[in-house]
Parts: sequence; structure tokens; C-alpha cells
Amino acid sequence: MGRFKYAYNSFSYYGEEIERSVERVAAFGYDAIELVGEPERYDGPRVRELAADAGIAVSSISSMYTADRDLCNPDRDRRRKAMDYVRAVADLAAEAGAATIIVAPSAVMKTVRLAPPADEWRWAIESIRESGEYAASVGVDVSLEPWNRYETYFLNRLDQAIELWREAGLGNGGVMGDTFHMNIEEASIPDALRAAKGLLNHVHLADSNRAVAGRGHTDFRPILQALADIDYRGYLSFEVMAASGDPMGIPSGVGPESFDADTKQAIEHLKAIELEV
Repeated sequence: MGRFKYAYNSFSYYGEEIERSVERVAAFGYDAIELVGEPERYDGPRVRELAADAGIAVSSISSMYTADRDLCNPDRDRRRKAMDYVRAVADLAAEAGAATIIVAPSAVMKTVRLAPPADEWRWAIESIRESGEYAASVGVDVSLEPWNRYETYFLNRLDQAIELWREAGLGNGGVMGDTFHMNIEEASIPDALRAAKGLLNHVHLADSNRAVAGRGHTDFRPILQALADIDYRGYLSFEVMAASGDPMGIPSGVGPESFDADTKQAIEHLKAIELEV
């Protein structure tokens, strides 16, 4: 067994039936599959069964924060709707056997403030605290994710996520890093990961161009070394997306052949590097 646990985000298969995605992830030697945060797409107990039969786990759920799922929106009803969404994702995680759900405090592609910063920060804390407490009640951890400045103004770096997490005062979870976002925002990805020791509970991997590792210019060696240095025990989950101005859009011209090639390259590239750290 290797030092790290690897997962692959089924979002990267763009609407494929979960049965096929589980088969692919298991066939290429992953430890787990990460689900898309759309609870109505899944029968949680069935997904748990499919994963178990394939010999893998369900690692986590990568939640989708659209304009109607905005935890720091000035509109109380919108915040409530966003919190209801987090509760539904937590319920799915509990049913599917996923230990962690990813939470972002603002909507993707919301790049202009709708209220004073102090108010948005307070609403984010209140929403995350309430949602996280519900997740704890069903046995699920939370992982706060920062995004790059072109997708949000609200939370861009790991140190900001750590501050928000601590102010929320939750005990079930921590923060996560995504190497694509970190490549844009962090002065040093390895240093940011080391500084998150003790709170880092999930990691997304993607190369500098948001493709699978090895197709951009990100050097994953110091990244894996930093994770080894802090004795990181969570999953390394590949979340890769086709080149697009819409991070949630579905590209044309992709299918099972490219899915197989991407899934294979991702884990082979990282496992080769893992042998060096």
C-alpha cells in the first residue's frame, strides 16, 4: 500500500451513470470515488453498495455552490436555501458512506460583493456553523474550500479558510486545498499545506491548467513532500475539468475514451512521484 489514498471526482465524467464511473475508478486502482454534490442524482445506499462491491470507498461529496446556494448572501431566504442544500448533501454523504462534504461559503462566479465585508463574513460563519452542526449530527465532516479570485472574491487562500473555520467553532472537519486554485493564489503551495497541519482534511488535485496531473506545469513533488511532512491522512481526490470559462459547464467532444486515459494518467503520475518522497 502507498502512503496516500487516491480518489477521483465523478464530476469529471460529465453525467455518466455512477455504475460505470465506479467501475472505472476501481479498475485503475483508486481507493475511492468522490460524488458530485447533487443529491437528487443518487440513491445513497445503492452507491455505497456499488462502491463496496467494487472494493472502493465513497470518499467525499464535492458540493456545487450556485447562485441559489450562497451561504453569505444578504437575502436570508437564499442563505436558508443554501443551508438546506448543505443538509441534503450531508444526508447523502451519510447514506453513501462518505466521511466528508466540501463546503464553500459563497457562490461560484460571484465576483462582486453584495454587502459590506463584515456582514458577509458574519453570515458565512452563521451559515457554516449551522450547516456543520447538522452534518455532525449525521456523522459527516465538513471541509472548507477556498477558490481562486476569478471564481470568487470571498475566500481565496488556505489561511483565510483556517480563520473562517476557527471562527465557526466546529469540531467536525477542517479545510481543504485544491492545487489548481492554490497555483493561482498561494505564494507557495507546499508552505500553505504545511501551515494547515492539523486542519487539512481534504485535497483536490489538478494541474495548472485544471487537467490531470502531468499535463500542466505544476510540480507535484514538493506538494506530496509537504503532505508527507505533515502526515496527511485524508484523500487526494482528482477534480479535473475541461478548458472552459464556465467551471460547471459540460464540454462537448469528451467521452469514455478520454475518461479512461485521464483516470489512468492521474494516478500513475502521482504514484510515480510518491515513490520519490
